[in-house]
Amino acid sequence: MEDPKPARAQSSRSRPRQPKEGAAPESKGPEAKAVPASGYAIADPAEFASNMVRVGQQSQKLLADYMKRQAEKIGKEPLDPLNIGGAFSDLLAAMANNPQPMFEATYALWNDYLTLWERTARKLMGETVDPVVTPTAGDKRFRDKDWQENQVFDFIKQSYLLTANWLQSTVGNIEGVEPAQAKRIRFYTKQFADAMAPTNFILTNPEVLRLTMQTNGENLVKGLDHLLEDLDRGQGQLAIRQTADAFRVGENIALSPGKVIFRNELVELLQYDPSTAEVYERPLLIFPPWINKFYILDLRKENSFIKWLTEHGYTVFVASWVNPDRRLAQKTFEDYMRDGIFACLDAVEQATGVRDPNVVGYCIGGTLLASTLAYMAAGNDNRINSATFWAAQADFTEAGDLSVFVDDAQLEALQQQMENAGGVLSGGKMATTFNMLRANDLIWSFVVNNYLLGKEPMPFDLLYWNSDTTRMPEKTHLFYLREFYKNNALSRGKLEIGGRKLDLKKVKVPIYLQSAREDHIAPFRSVYKATKLYGGPVRFILAGSGHIAGVINAPAAKKYQYWTNDELPDTVDEWQQGAKETPGSWWPDWDAWLSKLSGKKIPARKPGDGKLKPLGNAPGSYVKIKAQ
Repeated sequence: MEDPKPARAQSSRSRPRQPKEGAAPESKGPEAKAVPASGYAIADPAEFASNMVRVGQQSQKLLADYMKRQAEKIGKEPLDPLNIGGAFSDLLAAMANNPQPMFEATYALWNDYLTLWERTARKLMGETVDPVVTPTAGDKRFRDKDWQENQVFDFIKQSYLLTANWLQSTVGNIEGVEPAQAKRIRFYTKQFADAMAPTNFILTNPEVLRLTMQTNGENLVKGLDHLLEDLDRGQGQLAIRQTADAFRVGENIALSPGKVIFRNELVELLQYDPSTAEVYERPLLIFPPWINKFYILDLRKENSFIKWLTEHGYTVFVASWVNPDRRLAQKTFEDYMRDGIFACLDAVEQATGVRDPNVVGYCIGGTLLASTLAYMAAGNDNRINSATFWAAQADFTEAGDLSVFVDDAQLEALQQQMENAGGVLSGGKMATTFNMLRANDLIWSFVVNNYLLGKEPMPFDLLYWNSDTTRMPEKTHLFYLREFYKNNALSRGKLEIGGRKLDLKKVKVPIYLQSAREDHIAPFRSVYKATKLYGGPVRFILAGSGHIAGVINAPAAKKYQYWTNDELPDTVDEWQQGAKETPGSWWPDWDAWLSKLSGKKIPARKPGDGKLKPLGNAPGSYVKIKAQ
């Protein structure tokens, strides 16, 4: 099948690419030694053959190493830790009990293929025809021009999209499967469809195929080297490198000046230097998630939330959680409350003399904060003046795709894995779970770039932070998954900590709930449900973007938007109907709310002014502990 409009030979590095914010220029891949006119011809057959021999040798080594590592794991790990077999057994049973929808779906797919073949034939004859199917908005996989201009690749693309869409819609409409199981089936079906995309294979990705021809396969040799390195780094698990190792915490990221003023075995408390002559009397205490490290709040001066807060007159304290090892495997969720939140509240009082700071909880740090507020309310403890939640859930009935990982079989398998690892979950396993939520962006794009194109990943601070993973202690992690994701015990009033049953209705302090429209970890529909849980005044806002950029959005960037509505109707859909959109960052809205709760202005305090003397410079030592 001849393309009437041959593609001009072009390597991936010759096409201009928009750099990501905060990223250095992209590294170059293998150099093309010759550029055939067709774009899909081998530049030097002899060198190509030599490189293919090297690829074969590397592949043999790769396979041998993989088989050896897998053999060592036999009997040590569950055979199906994600319980995928159980989910699809239920699907097959439901299909067998009601085969008619499957017959109808298959007939519809066949008709779509007939239409595709007919339109492709007409296009070959020179007609202008509309595509049968197109990628969804935001799908970056098919950006290469030959997916549109080369009829062979256009046909491959549309065939894949038809099949992938059909597969996902079909399994999503099978009746007779329990809702939670149906959600898992849809999730893993999408994982399969994403994995089988033509962009992930040499012969069906025009960009990879061109570069392979032009460099005589040097990109594949380099890519296999990268793959072996990543397997070694992950100790047998594939640890895909998402960014060049160009960052050092405390040297070119996490640079806001401050001191460590308190430390125990779970947390270091950082107090940041003031940026103004006067500050609000009431300090601000922030609890980030322990699933990641705190310096997402302080990547660069241009987008540092910490820097912005100090410039707006706040005395800022941030908890830096330790990266736990086996010694801390039996630390509980209650320990994170007592040795984390309570210990930091005591330290803030000693450092400033203020007993009741305003407090922030981000992601799981917010879930811990919500639980702590309910615990404190049950004991008439009023040491928190107000609470802000960034992308944090208290009601988990609509918790998003992370809930697919918490059925009984998976939790038992996870417990076995953690016990075999000495009572901790490795940072790599946590990273894989989160990357699966956005597989095309965080897995397959790097498979193509690193292994098929043979390129080095770009230096990108956000992805460096994303790859700087932490371990999870067994007791805390299993409690969190069971009691929150599986049982939704906090919102139902059934969670008990330290002998106290937790009731969020008893929490009367002012609450600010931030959510993000595209958040796939703490969906805004889930966050909104907390507006009906607390007993005091609540403000809810919806920001643009997702779990990270929806929170870390400095006003100077003039990006995204946010929505506000002083009313809190029963559903978030009703809330959205009456919401007002404001361009830019939501930070000024929060500042207007928070400043009214922060007291009068006083001369700026510095770390060490109070009863606690500095133990070292920010960002501290805990943040530099690496996970394996």
